[in-house]
Amino acid sequence: MASSLKNLSQYSEQGIAKNTKKIPLRVGIAVSEWNQEVTASLAKGAIETLKKYGFKDKDIVLKSAPGSFELPLLAQYLAVEADVDAVICLGCVIQGETRHFDYVCSGVTQGIMQVSLEYNIPVAFGVLTTDTLQQALDRAGGKHGNKGVEAAIAALKMLQIKLDFEEEDELRFQEMNRSFFE
Repeated sequence: MASSLKNLSQYSEQGIAKNTKKIPLRVGIAVSEWNQEVTASLAKGAIETLKKYGFKDKDIVLKSAPGSFELPLLAQYLAVEADVDAVICLGCVIQGETRHFDYVCSGVTQGIMQVSLEYNIPVAFGVLTTDTLQQALDRAGGKHGNKGVEAAIAALKMLQIKLDFEEEDELRFQEMNRSFFE
């Protein structure tokens, strides 16, 4: 669905991972410095959303990359070096006069997906790919909501799915041990 038909800040609260003392979680945010007017707003939306679900400042690792093209490598650094449970990638690529836009968007998209699959953690795609600065502003807290909020919710929902699978595995393991020793 086109974001012009949906408010990016509206979502269902079903299935969202919450940070609790029982299950301490850490989330990394990789944010592009390029188009900072837009990306700072995306980061603010993501951070406010994480805090709404129990994340404290110490649970959020915020790092910046020079541009959106560098987000996949920064996401990988966060996955490996910061030991996070999920990463939220935030950036903004605005169409210019050359094909540079196409190459950057393709590389960022593929790279973010690759990090997610290689490190088996949710890596949310919060990169705006717009024709104009106004379209980006509309999706960074403007009339179409905030893509940073949407990306944070996507990361938390995928993280909850992963936690559910891990809990099921633990229950199966306990059941196997119980039946083995009976």
